[in-house]
Amino acid sequence: QVQLVESGGGLVQAGGSLRLSCAASGRTFSKMGWFRQAPGKEREFVAAITWSGGLTYYSDSVKGRFIISRDNVKNTVYLQMNSLRPEDTAVYYCAASPNSWLYTQATAYNFWGQGTQVTVSS
Repeated sequence: QVQLVESGGGLVQAGGSLRLSCAASGRTFSKMGWFRQAPGKEREFVAAITWSGGLTYYSDSVKGRFIISRDNVKNTVYLQMNSLRPEDTAVYYCAASPNSWLYTQATAYNFWGQGTQVTVSS
């Protein structure tokens, strides 16, 4: 049974940092990513990474501030979030897929975690 379990969310002041983790079990994945959803807004792409970790993708809103990485031995993906802003406040979801295309599209991911809340205060 496939499971994605996120951790690391919380409350932080603007300018601070958080690191999210997503531990996968049940199988390995060609791509893993992070999405987020703020109240009243649609789920949006944040970052994604290939199996090898050699390619990463970021939304324009987080590029230069967030870093996605993965540890294939632990089957875990991380999202290091720096210089956080109040507009980064959202529930962050880990996603994974055995396919290796459409990294930024939510519909291209087969498995999702339960989400972890990130709140950035001004």
